[in-house]
Amino acid sequence: MPNPEPEPLHLRRIDAAHNMRRFYALSTQPTLFGEMSVIRNWGRIGTSGKTMVQTFDGSAEAIEAFVCLERAKRRRGYAVADEKPS
Repeated sequence: MPNPEPEPLHLRRIDAAHNMRRFYALSTQPTLFGEMSVIRNWGRIGTSGKTMVQTFDGSAEAIEAFVCLERAKRRRGYAVADEKPS
C-alpha cells in the first residue's frame, strides 16, 4: 500500500517584539511523469513570498522530505495558525 500524500500545511511564525510575521507553506503534487514534487512557499505574511519546487523520483522520498522540512520549521518556532508556539 503506497504512503498517503500529506495534507497541505500552512505554518506561521509571529514575534511582535522582533517585528517578525512569516509564513511557510508545504504541499505535495504528482507530476505528469509519475514523479512527486514538494512545493514550498515562504515569506512575510501579506506578500506572495518565494516558491521552490523539488521533484523526487518516488513518493516515499517526497514524503520524507516534506516531513523533514515540517520538523525543521516547527523546531524554529513555526506553528499552525490555530496552535500556540511552544
